[in-house]
Amino acid sequence: MSFERFSFDRRIAAGVKSVGYKTPTPIQAKAIPVVMTGRDMLGLAQTGTGKTAAFVLPILHRLSEGPRGKIRALIVAPTRELAEQIHQEIVKLGKNTQIRSVPIYGGVSKKPQLAALKRGVEIVVACPGRLLDHVDEGDLSLSNVEILVLDEADRMCDMGFLPDIKRIIRQVPEKRQTLFFSATMPRDIRALADRILEQPETIQVGASAPAQTVSHALYPVPEDQRKELLASLLKRTSTGRVLVFTRTKHRARNLASFLYKRGHRVSALQGNMTQNQRQRAIDGFRKGRFDMLVATDIAARGIDVTGISHVINFDMPDTVDAYTHRIGRTGRAKRSGEAFTLAIRGDGLMIKQIEKTLGTKLERRRLEGFEYAGGFAPERQFPAPSSRSSSLPRSFNKRGRRR
Repeated sequence: MSFERFSFDRRIAAGVKSVGYKTPTPIQAKAIPVVMTGRDMLGLAQTGTGKTAAFVLPILHRLSEGPRGKIRALIVAPTRELAEQIHQEIVKLGKNTQIRSVPIYGGVSKKPQLAALKRGVEIVVACPGRLLDHVDEGDLSLSNVEILVLDEADRMCDMGFLPDIKRIIRQVPEKRQTLFFSATMPRDIRALADRILEQPETIQVGASAPAQTVSHALYPVPEDQRKELLASLLKRTSTGRVLVFTRTKHRARNLASFLYKRGHRVSALQGNMTQNQRQRAIDGFRKGRFDMLVATDIAARGIDVTGISHVINFDMPDTVDAYTHRIGRTGRAKRSGEAFTLAIRGDGLMIKQIEKTLGTKLERRRLEGFEYAGGFAPERQFPAPSSRSSSLPRSFNKRGRRR
């Protein structure tokens, strides 16, 4: 299957060719024909599945004809990084058209956004808060919107944007096409989808488990030794780009500082940074100035960086969904990846839930040569099913080396 089957406007087809897209991903193959019919759609897909192009390409095709200078498509995203990523995808795929897009988000000056709106645009890619600021101040009108896209709706709900989303929906015409994307469907998101979608087509891809190309492992460790074990693990592991997740902003800063002092090219990514600081961190990671990024879940949302070889959970995530989102950063496009979790006492219940979702047990590992404090024995933590011939978990032998 190739992109030619969609019969895009020749200018859109040229954009597809210029970026090197050859074979549609599963969600692109399923979603693009539905979007091009004008129907509402509910897309269940995780990050890294190619969903951005799945809605950007049909939007560009539809907007290739018709009036200019009016906002005809509105794409709402939870984070500045994701909004910028979507905007850049529009720019690349639509470079042979005269369709104009503007990203609108907080943390930066309004002046460039106002200037772009004044010149006239056909697509707005926005975060909810700054978008409503512009609406309230009369900077833009959403009365001509033909297509509304809500991307990563579950994350917007997690971040407290649900009231803003409801306000935005009241600003756009009732007669429109709505595309609703979410990786998960908690009750409030399901209720919102049911309310705003008209007889939608449901497309589901890669529903709940990370990519099959990702291997998973637990490294049980005392809580106060996590930093040292992480440093030793990185020293002994051949890695490309590494994404490390922490639970809090303070810990992300602290851990990045610790790793920098250990000689790593590392930056933190957390919510208290200015937009310029965040963009420098992401660009540095993407372009190779940093080999490692230490991030919180929300700050990392929307990062689109290829070649991430390892995702390391310094802190266990709070939910299985958060685990799958984190791990979805590696093993993309059929590349292999590794996911390491530094597991401490108290993580047992979440480990069981993750294993249930994956349908397999996570391998337990002892880091050879690492001095575990206080007689801590990794093989005694979070037991995996054992064979009848041994009282130790299968992932360990009596010398603490993996079989």
